[in-house]
Amino acid sequence: MGDVLSDIKKCPIIAAIRDIEKVDAALEKPLRCLFLLTGNILNIKYAVTHIKKAGKRAFVHLDLLEGISKDGMGIKYIAEEVKPDGIITTRGNLISSAKSEGIFTIQRVFILDSLAKDTAEKSINQVDPDAVEILPGVIPKIINKIHSEVHYPVIAGGLIETLDEVKAALKEGALAVSVSKEGLWDEIPYEDLEKRRKSSSGR
Repeated sequence: MGDVLSDIKKCPIIAAIRDIEKVDAALEKPLRCLFLLTGNILNIKYAVTHIKKAGKRAFVHLDLLEGISKDGMGIKYIAEEVKPDGIITTRGNLISSAKSEGIFTIQRVFILDSLAKDTAEKSINQVDPDAVEILPGVIPKIINKIHSEVHYPVIAGGLIETLDEVKAALKEGALAVSVSKEGLWDEIPYEDLEKRRKSSSGR
């Protein structure tokens, strides 16, 4: 699991793919990881294999995947046949099933108000995912609070449209940012990564 987190940290902009036909465009960018927020039983295996052959990591959003059951058997099929590097889901039971299959897990949570934040923190600590994706990702102080409270790697996602918003999320503790805006797929904030690296090594 450490290798996955290391790859995410090295290249903290993640392509959030909402149209399977955008996979090739993302593979031409200096990205390391792709979140597949689309797909079905007929095309997901090909898409994941295609991404991995290009030397990049593929993460499948289970909740948005069509034609595969959202239960233990569905997870087993994904682990044995699709073989993604990781899965994304809002459902705690799917996180548990995926962990038992040795799949890297990302729990996606929506923070709409303070009650949702408190509920999310409890859920995260109970479910014990490998990482957490917070939506929307344009509220830096919430990223900081979640990062401080749960002590899990945090990915910011949703409504991020500018490089400044990417940098703000990283500054507040996000390990990475998932973005669907293609114009940001080229914008790897290397200077911010160097600052973060120096800060970590100086501790």
